[in-house]
Amino acid sequence: MNVRFADCRYDLAEPVRARERYLEGHIPGAAFLDLDRDLSDLSVPAEVGGRHPLPGSAQFSAAAGRAGIGPDTLVVAYDEGMSGGAARLWWLLRHFGHDRAAVLDGGLQAWIGPLAVGEEQIEPAVFTPSEREGDTAGTDELLERLGEPGLVLLDARPADRYRGEAAGHDPVAGRIPGALNAPSTTGRLIELPPEALDADEVVAYCGSGVMACATLLALHRAGRTDARLYPGSWSEWSRKGLPTEKG
Repeated sequence: MNVRFADCRYDLAEPVRARERYLEGHIPGAAFLDLDRDLSDLSVPAEVGGRHPLPGSAQFSAAAGRAGIGPDTLVVAYDEGMSGGAARLWWLLRHFGHDRAAVLDGGLQAWIGPLAVGEEQIEPAVFTPSEREGDTAGTDELLERLGEPGLVLLDARPADRYRGEAAGHDPVAGRIPGALNAPSTTGRLIELPPEALDADEVVAYCGSGVMACATLLALHRAGRTDARLYPGSWSEWSRKGLPTEKG
């Protein structure tokens, strides 16, 4: 088994800066995976899949292969301050059947070794996807099951967006009715509500399906390996004129 570090830093305000930061300094040997190009399929309209729709198996397999991720590769993903990009790769790898995945706790700031600059010569690998079933929830399902006992929705956005005081990048402020807030500032979950650990089912969402992966990572570490992702998240829900809640 070989180890491949994966740099998943991103900047929503300036997406191009992510690769620039990688070139300025990264863990030696790390491959760079871009949130927009490699970990999302931006050809899908936001009304259908949110602002960061999940990539298809062909797109993700090509990106993973370019990053040197093969069947025997242990992937250690990192970002800056656990901002969600690394957890997104961790979730996608598992979604496509690759369980040898981890996240560097604390992100690049936790790395105590030297940094490399410039490009890396990554030997390509063959990534063969085996898409996992049952690890996502869709808009139609959640709308039909709103308020259903036993189903807990976790909203990973900051508290002001959860309460509907700010809309962020989306057209409508608020949350999915009945959702509980499990906000994260640096990607470290502040608190997992007890309801999430005891519920029959747990679904996590955020603004566009990125930070929710950090919530799913925390749930996984707490033993809730069955928790699901709502990929479209609030960016899809809010564009469809569906019920919202504030306060």
